[in-house]
Amino acid sequence: MSVSQIGLILLIACVVAVLSRRVRLPYSVGLVLAGTGLSWFTASANLALTPELIYKVLLPPLIFEAALQLDWREFRNELPLTGVLAFPGTVIAAAIVAAGMHVILRWGWLGAGLFGTLIAATDPVSVIAAFKDMRVTGRLSLLVEAESLLNDGAAAVMFAVLLAAGEGGSLQVMPVVGRLLWMVGGGIAVGAAGAGALLVLAGRIEDRLVELTLTTVAAYGSFLLAERLGMSGVLASLAAGLVVGHVGWRGAISQDGRGQIVLFWEYMAFLSNSIIFILIGAREAQYATQVITVTAAAAIGLVLLGRVAAVYPLCAVFAGSRWRVGLWHQHVLVWGGLRGALALALALAVPASVPERGGIISAAFAVVAFSVFVQGITMPLLIKRAGWGVPPPPDPPSRI
Repeated sequence: MSVSQIGLILLIACVVAVLSRRVRLPYSVGLVLAGTGLSWFTASANLALTPELIYKVLLPPLIFEAALQLDWREFRNELPLTGVLAFPGTVIAAAIVAAGMHVILRWGWLGAGLFGTLIAATDPVSVIAAFKDMRVTGRLSLLVEAESLLNDGAAAVMFAVLLAAGEGGSLQVMPVVGRLLWMVGGGIAVGAAGAGALLVLAGRIEDRLVELTLTTVAAYGSFLLAERLGMSGVLASLAAGLVVGHVGWRGAISQDGRGQIVLFWEYMAFLSNSIIFILIGAREAQYATQVITVTAAAAIGLVLLGRVAAVYPLCAVFAGSRWRVGLWHQHVLVWGGLRGALALALALAVPASVPERGGIISAAFAVVAFSVFVQGITMPLLIKRAGWGVPPPPDPPSRI
């Protein structure tokens, strides 16, 4: 992307932010629409939505900022529930989608499995953007955001294992379990250790600009190092953000630096969200003629079915415990399982040797379009019906 394209995207993002508030349209939906319109007037091929751009540039600040804002005690208390939803839940949803695509569309098991894994995990980018846009707080927000941050690790592992199998690798149980432990445990360890080391350094300084730079190193450095070692970069950035937010605020980060750090990462999240959703809109325009097809309908139906099968039965397991999830909360967990840039990035990363690659990409774009325009637009209605939405704060008084 050129500097002029980035400038144009930022200008569009500001205009969309103002218009979305006035017409009460979800911000992410407005950005996707703006990206679609932009693709009609510019060379959309130059607006590239690539796995490298998403993973290495735009995703780390989103994960880190979300983790920075999470309450560690609440996150830890809900971990048994969110962990089950994120890991076994992702496996259940992926299996249902893969089996359905194999039976209904006669896809090979490899292609069906790859699509099932890449589309099973809820996208932290889309989920966090939607819930921040609606200003949802409390346990509901924590459950949905924490699950979306965690379940990417499971999906990434399954996707990598299936890719290795397609290239002649093994699907034996022990190597798969070992890879899962390496990616999940290693990612968490890298993120926590890296952030801890940087906090020790920050505790010896009282310069908020240096402290801000160290948190940037923690967010990007932990992500890139974990990915380089074959671990989960998402979980590394998540762990780094939790450590900075929980330990850093207790003295390692100066009082003056805390406010600056929070504001900086809020801006980075806004910037990343804006670029991602505009690029999604630009790419969606290329697949607009393929949205209403049998493949798209089957994919959307199976994704919803897989989400239902993953949420309601697993929540029933906790019905008699302190982690009990109310029925309306379960409805929101099901309908709030949005898909977005991560699914598209993985779909575009499917090798050309997979016969169903074209169908996988088309189906992924169809599911993301449904997620943004149907689930994204109707989510505020469901939140309002349940009474969990928090009204936006009044505009601050002018100082001019």
